[in-house]
Amino acid sequence: MTSFLKRGLLLVAVATAAWAAEAASPGMQVVYDAVLRNGFTIRYDHQGKLQGITRLYLSRDPSTGFVDVPTEEIVSVERQEIPLRQPPPAAQAATPENVDRWVSSASNQHQVDADLVRSVIRAESGFNPRAVSPKGAQGLMQLMPQTANQLGVKDAFAPGENIEGGTRYLRDLLVLYHNDMAKALAAYNAGPQRVAQYNGVPPYRETHAYVARVIKDFNRTKLAARASAKQNTKAAASPASTQKKQPAAKTKPQAKSEKSTAAVAN
Repeated sequence: MTSFLKRGLLLVAVATAAWAAEAASPGMQVVYDAVLRNGFTIRYDHQGKLQGITRLYLSRDPSTGFVDVPTEEIVSVERQEIPLRQPPPAAQAATPENVDRWVSSASNQHQVDADLVRSVIRAESGFNPRAVSPKGAQGLMQLMPQTANQLGVKDAFAPGENIEGGTRYLRDLLVLYHNDMAKALAAYNAGPQRVAQYNGVPPYRETHAYVARVIKDFNRTKLAARASAKQNTKAAASPASTQKKQPAAKTKPQAKSEKSTAAVAN
């Protein structure tokens, strides 16, 4: 057996043992909060360890995603018991049509420009509803578990629910910063506490790149929409302005009646 397979089997064994070791009270389930050195907390279901890396599985189903964190970055782990979650109804597929419908609904409800919401989704997840960041952010608008919990989002991987919660959070940030888009986006990426700390966009390369990418995409979408509207207006007005006037039809002189002709002959 190769060393790679041995390491893989060890990871599975440790994960299974860690999972089975804890029993929850009736009607409850056990989850864990991993507190990191940077202050972030990642809630997970079970874990596995391999060569200095701790793999945090976000639910009992490994296919829903996991986060690999250097073991030394985990300061502590806190055991929690939460009500047993009922399996949610099957979520609708994140087709472009459905995403547009969810974005439009959330945009109207929370008064946030739909194009801005789409630009955030594009930058956050590339429209992948199963996306999970290294820090544990989930879904289309990459909600951190604690943020999703505060927003009342029960399933961050349900596209419609994720978009509604993410748009509401974006609205709150825009209100907080008096519609300063750069500050709101910086807070969405790095957290409001960092924006407050630096009194503006924090000096993080990732945050500056994120803010610039979202604003650039948003502006490009708006410019394309204006150009398309201008072209459509020009095309609609073109037939009326170029239509040539047709010459008036000449009327033929009416033939004299036989009665009149006879009178002249006499």
